Amino acid sequence: MAVAIIAASMTTFGQRDDCLTDLLAEAGEACLENAAVDPDAVEHCYVSNMASGEFEGQSGVMNALAAELGLVPAYTARIDQTSASGGAGIYAAWQSLAAGASELTLLVGGEKMTHVSTAESTDIIASLTHPVEYKHGVTLPSFAGLTARAYLERYDAPRESLAEVAVKNHANGVHNPHAQFQNAVDRETVLESPMVADPLRLYDFCPITDGSAALLLCPAEKAADYTDEYVTIEGIAGATDTHAVHQRAEPTVMNGVVESGTQAFEMAGIEPAGIDIAELHDMFTILEFLQMEGLGFAEPGRAWEQVMNGRTRRGGALPINTSGGLKSKGHPLGATGVAQAVELYEQLTGRAGDRQVEADTGLACNVGGFGNCVTTTVLEGAR
Repeated sequence: MAVAIIAASMTTFGQRDDCLTDLLAEAGEACLENAAVDPDAVEHCYVSNMASGEFEGQSGVMNALAAELGLVPAYTARIDQTSASGGAGIYAAWQSLAAGASELTLLVGGEKMTHVSTAESTDIIASLTHPVEYKHGVTLPSFAGLTARAYLERYDAPRESLAEVAVKNHANGVHNPHAQFQNAVDRETVLESPMVADPLRLYDFCPITDGSAALLLCPAEKAADYTDEYVTIEGIAGATDTHAVHQRAEPTVMNGVVESGTQAFEMAGIEPAGIDIAELHDMFTILEFLQMEGLGFAEPGRAWEQVMNGRTRRGGALPINTSGGLKSKGHPLGATGVAQAVELYEQLTGRAGDRQVEADTGLACNVGGFGNCVTTTVLEGAR
């Protein structure tokens, strides 16, 4: 059964005083209001969240949200796939409708992170790594630095190309009223920011973020009953890679991205060249290169050239991260994959305001850990 997204919403990302339940309710309520749907019409409700227990000592957030929004007796489930929880939530919501188990499904993703220290947050996130790697103090930023160095040296790519990813995504974030950072940065600022994991500096990394995002989905054949403007999920797939990063044969290839992308394209019946806009998981600037190449938007070792020549800017042939990406919009772990789809929904229905581009098809790639798990989704506008 074909599935449609008929409404979308997100909170402002950044440092928020609200607890997680309140953040989830803010996005969920707005999404239902946008579709003019009564809460009691929702049959399934999924909450994408990585670490409510670790960050806030709270479990059962999906049931708390159902009560808060008046969704009872809807079926609920929490979807945890680390930093790919949002994409996995889209997959779960799609499955509920495609299988005929629900006629109306609400997905809300969110995370509350800024109330703990940077060290505590980094440690919580690092717990998703392999126990041996974790025991030796390996964090995701260190993986990013090692991979970035390998990529730059192997493909003779200039360090400035990574900085250009940050510059581009911050420029897009200026036009996103929900973004955590709505300020432009220049290449010099990126290259002179403090070193974090050589060769990556502070501006090569996304921030720690609070926020939530929501989608309302129904069978595509019933979408017109709710709205004239909606998007359909044409392809969706998930995949994994080795849990221990050091076991991978090629450190600059994310096999989970390759496999999930291949399956999603096959399901959608299109090639990478058929995608008009993409939201990629730029937790670190190097990840934008690796996903572009893994998804077939660029040949191995050549993504940096497309970034440097402007192809991925908002006015380029393949705009990437018009939302500002994780880099500028922010990265509340469980919300990120949902927020990627929110941006594509707004672009494909012509609601993106100053960051609007011409697009009929879009792709979202949500990455867990350092490519340990990935969900790729292909969307098409129906307006």
